Amino acid sequence: MELQKLSNGNHHEATGSLDGGIRHEEEMFQQHKTDAGSKGPHFTDFHGKTSFGMSVFNLSNAIMGSGILGLSYAMSNTGIVLFLILLTCIACLSCYSVHLLLRSAGVVGIRAYEQLGLRAFGQPGKILAAVAITLHNIGAMSSYLFIVKYELPLVIQAFLGQTSSSDDWFMNGNYLIIIVTGCIILPLAMMRHLGYLGYTSGFSLTCMVFFLSAVIYKRFNIACPLEVFGNYSMNSTLSEGTCNAKLFTINPETAYTIPILAFAFVCHPEVLPIYTELSNPTKRRMQNIGNVSILGMFIMYFFTAVFGYLTFYENTEAELLHTYNKVDPLDTLILCVRLAVLVAVTLTVPVVLFPIRRALMQLLFPERPFHWLRHIAIAVCLLFCVNLLVILVPNIRDIFGITGATTAPTLIFILPGLFYIRIIPSSQEPINSRPKIQAACFTALGFIFMTMSLTFITLDWITGVKRSHGGH
Repeated sequence: MELQKLSNGNHHEATGSLDGGIRHEEEMFQQHKTDAGSKGPHFTDFHGKTSFGMSVFNLSNAIMGSGILGLSYAMSNTGIVLFLILLTCIACLSCYSVHLLLRSAGVVGIRAYEQLGLRAFGQPGKILAAVAITLHNIGAMSSYLFIVKYELPLVIQAFLGQTSSSDDWFMNGNYLIIIVTGCIILPLAMMRHLGYLGYTSGFSLTCMVFFLSAVIYKRFNIACPLEVFGNYSMNSTLSEGTCNAKLFTINPETAYTIPILAFAFVCHPEVLPIYTELSNPTKRRMQNIGNVSILGMFIMYFFTAVFGYLTFYENTEAELLHTYNKVDPLDTLILCVRLAVLVAVTLTVPVVLFPIRRALMQLLFPERPFHWLRHIAIAVCLLFCVNLLVILVPNIRDIFGITGATTAPTLIFILPGLFYIRIIPSSQEPINSRPKIQAACFTALGFIFMTMSLTFITLDWITGVKRSHGGH
């Protein structure tokens, strides 16, 4: 379907073109009455079959990322109350961002992020959205496979009862990620519809609930100070407040934590694909899915952060599992938790891959019908590139930092706000109306987050001080 491009002329001409485009596009969709009796634009060639619960599992799995392992460290740099305030604000902003996307999609009947870019800004908008989705999700997939690369050999080593690493091939992380990709990730990524991954997403979330349960349990079984630390052991370097929780903390790491928390809620490329495959799709139904998913992850994030922080206090490391490993490397419960996290991140990779493939399909083959060979070939190429990146690049923290500092604010703040301003007709909401002013402020907030992130990453490079954080 050929979408009408916006004129590059003045605002009045752009608005007229937009209104005409809406009428033209609405003719391309049939109006079907939903069960609630309301009307809305629906695709004529696809009827979603994914239930509300499965959609919640998929979106929650898309939100949940490797950053959950670094939230306790983030709390140690903000304090409990300040962390809760920041987490609440960012969760609410994420819900508002989902609202902007669904409102824009509902006006024109488009349920693809990059197609909204095309509708709002023409081909440059489509390319920008597709590139942002691709870069961000490739970074997320790579971070998950990095966890597999470094954690899976430790799990195998513990199961074999070995105290030191060996040169056996099954202890080589590079071989292991290839095996995991070929045997688990690729078959799941070959599925045609995202809704089918609801079962694996539910199992992945169950693994992370087990991780949270273990964190809570260990809070009451590990004494502070940590006498069992191998190179720590109750020496004179202990400060008086080592085991005191802080409510508010301001240090150079605090400002760096804010965008990290924002990245933890990036799920927006997955919102519209999940909306497309939802049974009985309505804006309110999908908004409820977004709200429930974000609320669930908010609760999980906060409890993981607070109980991890109250276990180790000032000794909390950027990767929480590493801190437990220092207490007792052979702890059976932590070994099971490590295995559960590995399963969770492995099952998340196919969910993250779907929006990349959809973006590439919209960019490279916009008019082509579905074809299995193309569907599988794109998945194989993407996984090959991600595996190559994880194997060949020893440390891609800075690459992830740059892409994360630019693509995450773009996807969660900047583009949803700009889409809303451009797509919603001025006849419905003038440019000076409160909803559009709010969207403009929301977009400006994204630019502020981007500037902060890039500033602190640049300071890291200049000063040579490396800060370790969990990504999304």
